[in-house]
Amino acid sequence: MATFKQNEITLPSWVNDVVAGTVGGWAQVVSGHPFDTLKVRLQTQPNPPKYNGAMDCLRMTLKEEGPAGLYKGVTSPLMGIGICNAVMFAANGTFRRWFQGGDETKSLSIFQIGCAGSMAGGVMAFVNCPVELLKVKLQTQYKPAAGAIPLPGAVKPYTGVLDAGIRTFRQQGLKGLYRGMDITLMRDVPSYFTYFVTYEGTKRILAHFNHDGRVESLSTPELLLAGGLAGFGAWVPCYPQDVIKSRMQSNLSYKSTLECFRSLQVEARGGNWKVWFKGFGPTMARAFPANAATFFFYEMTMKFMRGE
Repeated sequence: MATFKQNEITLPSWVNDVVAGTVGGWAQVVSGHPFDTLKVRLQTQPNPPKYNGAMDCLRMTLKEEGPAGLYKGVTSPLMGIGICNAVMFAANGTFRRWFQGGDETKSLSIFQIGCAGSMAGGVMAFVNCPVELLKVKLQTQYKPAAGAIPLPGAVKPYTGVLDAGIRTFRQQGLKGLYRGMDITLMRDVPSYFTYFVTYEGTKRILAHFNHDGRVESLSTPELLLAGGLAGFGAWVPCYPQDVIKSRMQSNLSYKSTLECFRSLQVEARGGNWKVWFKGFGPTMARAFPANAATFFFYEMTMKFMRGE
């Protein structure tokens, strides 16, 4: 149990995790969504490609759609990432307490922390999949050229995340909202292992050298560094899976994840091995600030909830 001293209210630990995770998720979206839009557009572009690289994608997006183009689909993660992070941090806290045997003062090994994170990633994937699917649908919806006449039978553009969700559910049911669920699991389980291992490992290293092992004494720059590095660590074991997921969720012609994988494999064997890392630059550019913000606001909110 954790105490919210400001109001003399005792709250369960999972409530603190939910609130702090939600705040951290909002901070992540605000700081990282433009980079995410560039990543998704690079991952899902046709062959031959529409963009020559990240900077070309940025230039064309700003030219054709203005700054608002970089925030396409932001409503979905603002609504959903808060929930996703709340679920993820609550699940992670629950699994950590499970490893601790109910004793929250017990220190866990880095491997145990990674296992708890991996299990939380498995839980989060079930929330993450539909949120990211709607985000991808909106991010890959391009503005028509000036004066262009809509083709007969052309699909009406989505007006927003709610419209995208309703239409997807009506046309394909719940299965449509969970398109790419298998590859989302294969991405999130290893990703959240390295995510939490990198974060907690960096904190312990900094504490060992700068604070006599006292993690609670870490400064704001040190917490931001640990969170930013965790963002890099999260992508190391899972970027190709993310490319497959984006392709699956943006292109309904693929009947299965395996078919999508084979299609990408054919491209790679044709000499375009970089297909597995399309959008990697914007992803890495986003990873540090977005995750530094996530963990910093999570930690600060947790301290506030505990009355520290």
